[in-house]
Amino acid sequence: MSFIDLITENVIKVPLQSTSKPAVLRELVQILKDAGKIDDFDAALQAIVEREDKQSTGLEKGIAVPHGKTASVKSLVTAIGISKDGIDFNAIDGNPTKLFFLLIAPPNMPGPHVEALAEIAKLSRSPVFCDALVNTRNAKEVVELLKEE
Repeated sequence: MSFIDLITENVIKVPLQSTSKPAVLRELVQILKDAGKIDDFDAALQAIVEREDKQSTGLEKGIAVPHGKTASVKSLVTAIGISKDGIDFNAIDGNPTKLFFLLIAPPNMPGPHVEALAEIAKLSRSPVFCDALVNTRNAKEVVELLKEE
């Protein structure tokens, strides 16, 4: 299953309401809970926070890929959040983060997790594509843009 196959409008938030790193993580995990993609909100959030405490997943060019592994999911799940103004996410380039791709996988399934990370890395190489994502107005536009890529 490819990354785009995991993306539906109910796992996308445009714009994010959060303005801090901890709040963004909670909001993205809540999106998955509300969409019925995770059973245990606390376990999923804990997995993400523990991974984030080791090293920030805030990359360069306004992109973050918070991720973690927990038995509270049966297969890889993802949520996307967009913040037009950007949020301080301790990114390696020091710039605010605007695009958030949250991934949660079961501990015994590393393959799909790694494949999704690779697909996100490929998508994020295009500044034009990333700008287009940041400028979307709603979840439907995000899905359409991702399917075009």
